[in-house]
This record gives sequence, structure tokens and C-alpha cells, in this order.
Amino acid sequence: MPSKPTLAIIGAISVIALFSLFKFPFSSLNHTEPLFPPSSKDGIVHIVMFEFKEEATAEQVTDVCDRMLALKQKCLHPTTKKPYVKMGMGGKQNSPEGLTGGMTHIFVEEFENEQDREYYLNKDPVHLAFVKSIGDVVKTAQVVDFTPGVF
Repeated sequence: MPSKPTLAIIGAISVIALFSLFKFPFSSLNHTEPLFPPSSKDGIVHIVMFEFKEEATAEQVTDVCDRMLALKQKCLHPTTKKPYVKMGMGGKQNSPEGLTGGMTHIFVEEFENEQDREYYLNKDPVHLAFVKSIGDVVKTAQVVDFTPGVF
């Protein structure tokens, strides 16, 4: 059992924490706005999840991940010839919930609009070559998209 001075310190910290919570409530946060707003109201968030084959080497996994992240800079708009993937990031999944369905690596991209997403999915030669190249290494891929705030 902790000593009386230790319990007093724990009690004091608890009181300070509670006071801080009530003195600085979270009600000032606007819960109607997305945490990571898209760059436009029509922005589309594109989430890609991979499960790699058991025989895939660490080097192969790293290569696929590096190339996936590079799409943000390498995919060029057909008219402007500039990168059009507005945001791209990813990493190894680390959820403790046990609900990943085998997915081990997650990537998030953002497109300004539906037309950019459609070009990326159906016509962009860099993206299409990437998709074609990962079949020997990726066991399963799952993709979901959404527009923030649209339910």
C-alpha cells in the first residue's frame, strides 16, 4: 500500500487535473469541422491498405511502401503536368484493437475532386504501372474513399 505522502501527491494531482478539465473545457472545439479538412469542399480521402504475402522480404515491402508514397510526387496532372495528389502519407498499422483483418500497411491520399481521383484510378500511367507491379508481393489490398463530413 502506498504511503500517506504518496497518496497525498496522487490526490493533489487528481484535483489539479479535474480543475483543469472544468476550467478549460473542450466545448470550444468545433466538432462539426473535420480534424483534417480537405483542401477543398469536394476533397476526397483515399485510403489504401495492404497485407503482404508471407514470402515477401523486408526489402520488397519497403520498396512497395516507398513507391506508394512516391506516387504523390510522381503522378502528374494530364493538363498542368504538376503533381495532383494533394496529400500522401502512410505507415505500418499499429492498432491494438485486433480488427485489422490482416492489413499491415496503411496509406492515405487526398484528391482535390472526383475528376482527379478518376484520372488516378483509371488513366494515370504511373499509378497503373505501380498497381500492376505489386501483385507478386501484396497478398490483399483494400481501398476505401470518403468525402469528409459527407454521411
